[in-house]
Amino acid sequence: MEHKQIFSPQNVIRTQYFLHFGVMGVFLPYFNLYCFHLHFSGFQIGVLSAAKTVTMIIFPLMWGALADRFHARRSIYILCNITSTAVWVLFLCTSDFVMMLGITILYGVFYAPIISLLEAFTMDVLGEEKKSYGRVRAWGSISFILVVFSIGRLMDIYPVSIILLLILGGSALQAIGALRMPEVSVSKPFSQRSPIRLLLKPQILIFLLCGFLMLVSHGAYYGFFSIHLENLGYDKTFIGLAWALASIAEILVMIKSDTIFKRFDLEDVLIFSFGVASLRWLILFSARSWHVLLLSQLLHAVTYGSFHVASILYIDRMMPSGTKALGQAANNAMTYGMGLMAGFLLSGYLYEKAGMFTLFAVSGLIAMAAGLIFKYLNFACKEGST
Repeated sequence: MEHKQIFSPQNVIRTQYFLHFGVMGVFLPYFNLYCFHLHFSGFQIGVLSAAKTVTMIIFPLMWGALADRFHARRSIYILCNITSTAVWVLFLCTSDFVMMLGITILYGVFYAPIISLLEAFTMDVLGEEKKSYGRVRAWGSISFILVVFSIGRLMDIYPVSIILLLILGGSALQAIGALRMPEVSVSKPFSQRSPIRLLLKPQILIFLLCGFLMLVSHGAYYGFFSIHLENLGYDKTFIGLAWALASIAEILVMIKSDTIFKRFDLEDVLIFSFGVASLRWLILFSARSWHVLLLSQLLHAVTYGSFHVASILYIDRMMPSGTKALGQAANNAMTYGMGLMAGFLLSGYLYEKAGMFTLFAVSGLIAMAAGLIFKYLNFACKEGST
């Protein structure tokens, strides 16, 4: 009985989030910094980041459609975890830009669908308790905090290349854990011949466009924030602390997500998140002192925490049964795929031409535009359908 409780579906999913975002806690703050220490240019770093994220435009949709069509979500999830881990080994063999670009693309083919499949698993396992999603997802944020702070201190002692081994180890553990993922019974596939047509509904298109813009605005943060802090003279321990503080703020929102979404409408939470993102990037436009930089990280509670939970719940609400994996894949593709790809490319270009502070100003304006579009076009769309 105790064994069954330990390996219950919710505990298995919590563990997968913990491992997935633990690996991300190494990758996001430090992989671009590793490339920077290989003397890659800002544009080359932007291209590598964009290459990984462009795979998240195509392959989550492809794998998600296959998972829904053939009821093969678990098999595909295991395959992608094991294969992406094997591909990562190749990064240990080269520091050549062209070779790393090729490996990045191959890695992304199998890595890209993992998180959207995991989100779909979570929605199915939670069932009627979907608004408590944040409590399950918070395990990923807890892991992210522990990792970024620990690794920051570790890399003040060891060379930055140690991140390659750490990512490999974490990915291997996640691949092993994926074998415990539950088989979830889902409704029959949506009867419409082409479920992808559902994504062309005006409300979904507006949401995906605004999600795209929101993640474009995050390109500067995810791609160059660590480099920006190092250029301002801060050490890797401070960089790890800054990333960890953002995740602590994010966790507080996720733990309270059921209370938040019982009190506030999903659309209102999304609009508020766009506005706070604009404020956050405009603060970084001028911030140089350590206390302002750290305080601005607290806004991650809204710009990632509430925005992410609201997005997952929103797309789950809009998509009928039998198309949930496709819906989460489309959301992931447009935001963390296409949005970050465009954000990374724009950031790489502007970093070279105009500098980091201008880059954050542009990011603030993009987030503001996303909020205005969602507020007014989504409202007009709802009015037109009544």
